Amino acid sequence: MVGEIEQFLKDALIQMAPDLVEVRREGPGRPRVLPSLALWAGLLICVLKGFSSKLDLWRLLNKHQLWFYPRFPVSDQAVYDRLDRAGVAPMEQLFCQISSILKDRLAPFALRDLAPFAAEVVALDESTLDPMARKLPSLRGLPKGDRRLLPGKLAGLFDLRRQQWMRIQHIANPDQNEKVAARAMVEALPKTSLILADLGYFGFAWLDHLTDQGYYWISRLRAKTSYEVLHVYYQSADIFDGVVWLGAYRADRAAHAVRLVQFEVSGTTYSYLTNVLDPLQLPIQEIARLYARRWDIELAINLVKTHLKLHILWSTKTVTILQQLFAVLIISQVLQALRMEIAGRAQVDPFEVSMQLLVRWMPQYAYEGQDPVAGFVSEGRDMGFIRPSRRTIIKAPLIPADQIDPIPDNLPLVRLPRYAGKIGRIPSTIPK
Repeated sequence: MVGEIEQFLKDALIQMAPDLVEVRREGPGRPRVLPSLALWAGLLICVLKGFSSKLDLWRLLNKHQLWFYPRFPVSDQAVYDRLDRAGVAPMEQLFCQISSILKDRLAPFALRDLAPFAAEVVALDESTLDPMARKLPSLRGLPKGDRRLLPGKLAGLFDLRRQQWMRIQHIANPDQNEKVAARAMVEALPKTSLILADLGYFGFAWLDHLTDQGYYWISRLRAKTSYEVLHVYYQSADIFDGVVWLGAYRADRAAHAVRLVQFEVSGTTYSYLTNVLDPLQLPIQEIARLYARRWDIELAINLVKTHLKLHILWSTKTVTILQQLFAVLIISQVLQALRMEIAGRAQVDPFEVSMQLLVRWMPQYAYEGQDPVAGFVSEGRDMGFIRPSRRTIIKAPLIPADQIDPIPDNLPLVRLPRYAGKIGRIPSTIPK
């Protein structure tokens, strides 16, 4: 696995070649001998090989040979100073460039059956970074559970069709409400993208904003949320599909009418909301299937934190934490892409390819001189690398089209909103 990913990174970085030869620095002092490309490549290889400190980066550059580079006669402090001065921008740029390469490579394997009417299908979520170790010098003496041990949290936008991170933002305050950064996170998405988010984002103003911006969305219904039924597409003892106003009282109500679907499975009631009002365009079973894919972002976060060791932070400095973060995310992108390519060639769901076994057994194929991707595709089922996914599948009902009562043409679908007592403007757009 290390060999496969390292070769991909090497090829990609060489193509970019931002500064294979350093420009001579003006003024006093020793000229730089460590190219930036070698610095950032070394950081990626340290993450890839499971190293756990900046000192390991210096050892790699100073005592061992990285790719075609010589050993660099620099001190460990010189490497630390270079990282501090460079900031996060180079790693962010590298993340974007690698992601662009992988997006093109994954085009044949994208999950096009996920909401084909949508431009993109994404999950939005936030995750608190694991506490920093109290053994770090600046944190010694802090009690366990002290909020100062938390280096913030990540807001992420995850491409469900390609299983790739689209955007990542670090938020310094781990207690910040999810909705604060939400609008900026989705603003670059193309119109008609479908956004999936959990109840931490639920709010009338947020849902109305997405509709006003031309996005589709699916959300769960928060308990005790009041609503008023406008039209019923279909209703039975344990199934409801209809159009509602969110907020039955004047003090707090949404501007746009939305669709509410509810059904019961084995004694559990599932309730979803969406601004896709046409039940033929988005049937109940597709709503349930799509929202279940929101869990993909949770698994992607687990890959970053657990398998790629983001829970072991190298420093208390924000700049170093973010450099490590983007290095981990780049390796994560490549791992996810390998699994997508294997799944696409084997014609199975990506989650039928075990990420844990992929990480564990790919080095053996490489050691034997075999193509690991081809080996996983040809022998995956026999070896148990490809097996039925154990993810829960919600068996939502199927409503025949001839039993759906069409919505009246003259039904009002927009009204004057009021968000927690504050009057909003009447939207100019109407959901379709």
